[in-house]
Amino acid sequence: MSTVPPEISTSGRAEPQQQGLGSQMASAYGAHEHEIGEGPVARALEEQTAKLPSDTWLWAAFLSIFASLYFQSRGESHRSMFIGQWAPTFLLLGIYNKLVKLHGSE
Repeated sequence: MSTVPPEISTSGRAEPQQQGLGSQMASAYGAHEHEIGEGPVARALEEQTAKLPSDTWLWAAFLSIFASLYFQSRGESHRSMFIGQWAPTFLLLGIYNKLVKLHGSE
């Protein structure tokens, strides 16, 4: 069962889409184009994190892994697991940051 309303379905159309599916769905449900976009908090965070080099997130993940190994070698397994679980979060933040830099936020 599809959640896309039939009036914005892309099947059977030969012409290219002018808007993304999210904009089409928002319009179909009554949102106007000027209402679509990021909130002020997300926009402010993205502006600040865009100033960081992309490899910052990669280095943060590596530091998390190395700190986890350090605590594991000292026998502090709970602290090691806690810090080691930060690495995927840093990597995901790096991916998000890179996508915002390349494609912008709408």
